[in-house]
Amino acid sequence: MPSIDRRQFLQRSGAVLLPAIIPITAMAGQSAAAELPADEPPVSFFYDGADFNPAQYIDALQKLNAKEPIKRDFYGQGGAVAALEKKMAEITGKEKAIYMPTGTLANQLAIAELSGANTKVFVQDMSHVYRDEADAAQSVFGKRLMPLAMGQTYFTAVELKEAIEGLKSREVFASGIGAVSIENPVRRTDGRMVPIAEISKISAYCRANNIPLHLDGARIFMAAAWSGVSVKEYASYFDSVYISLYKYFGTAGGAVLCGNSSLIDKMPHLIKIHGGTVFGNWVNAAMALHRMDGFENRMKESIERANMIFEGLNKIPGLKITALDGGTNIYAFEISGSINAAALQQKLNKDFGIRIVPADKNGKSTLTVNETILYREPAYIIKAFESSVR
Repeated sequence: MPSIDRRQFLQRSGAVLLPAIIPITAMAGQSAAAELPADEPPVSFFYDGADFNPAQYIDALQKLNAKEPIKRDFYGQGGAVAALEKKMAEITGKEKAIYMPTGTLANQLAIAELSGANTKVFVQDMSHVYRDEADAAQSVFGKRLMPLAMGQTYFTAVELKEAIEGLKSREVFASGIGAVSIENPVRRTDGRMVPIAEISKISAYCRANNIPLHLDGARIFMAAAWSGVSVKEYASYFDSVYISLYKYFGTAGGAVLCGNSSLIDKMPHLIKIHGGTVFGNWVNAAMALHRMDGFENRMKESIERANMIFEGLNKIPGLKITALDGGTNIYAFEISGSINAAALQQKLNKDFGIRIVPADKNGKSTLTVNETILYREPAYIIKAFESSVR
């Protein structure tokens, strides 16, 4: 199964991601054979959540503001930002939280501060910190990333211990272990998770050896939904945790970093000197607060519906959907050679408002579950695939 880059897919398909503006309950009575009204948002089997185009984003904020006036922040202080930070601290069980303009900045500042003067930081080879943050740890913060588990989702506590203890014989001059960073789930391995049992072992080893542990939890709500482990339990094993706001909460950007007071209290100054202080952040904070309300219940329902839908799709000759080992919301999708995969994609989009990732030359693709699956009844989606295959 190919690992499909979301950014490349969006550029290639020209897709416009539309959000959940209309209430889910308004869809409940929809017939599976009903024609698709032009103004209904699509079911998108890619991306981690619903999204807003500018007009819809503005409309959603206006509705929120009409219900209860949105309180603005001032350079990240007060207003909706303070409310969001309080909520995130409660969800993660950490002492404090702080709004960040980007996830990269959240990851890099947390790792740099946790590491102190020590330079070595152990990470997964397939992690965002190692592969997608433009070598910021090395070029900006003077940290040396030490990748483990080449091409795999995660390293084990035993592998981490062996790597650290092996430094004595492999390197002449000791520079000190700064921190360990774990991404969970891992985007580059199609959203696969690090087992909670392994996280527990890694955490115990790090704490026994006074090594700070950071969680790149950009998509931690997805891990929580599919594993049944709460966000708070995941966070409890780490000294700091970053969570993305735009990946599934529908914001235009932003992130939150959570940790103890001694860490978070340093962040306003660090954000400023790295050019990240923004005059107003309430646009993202207000949207995140709104979309977080009931999100866990919506994800639970999304999983239940996905199970029903995929069971039905697997009965259609030529289609096969398979859950990934240790996976979250991304499923393997295979289309047999007897089916025109491109035509299937086009018909689903044009006639039924259902969007899927283009298959490769071997008919392999992915289906990503998110809350847009709640926009149509399962019978409608199954019928749409049946009709499109024919």
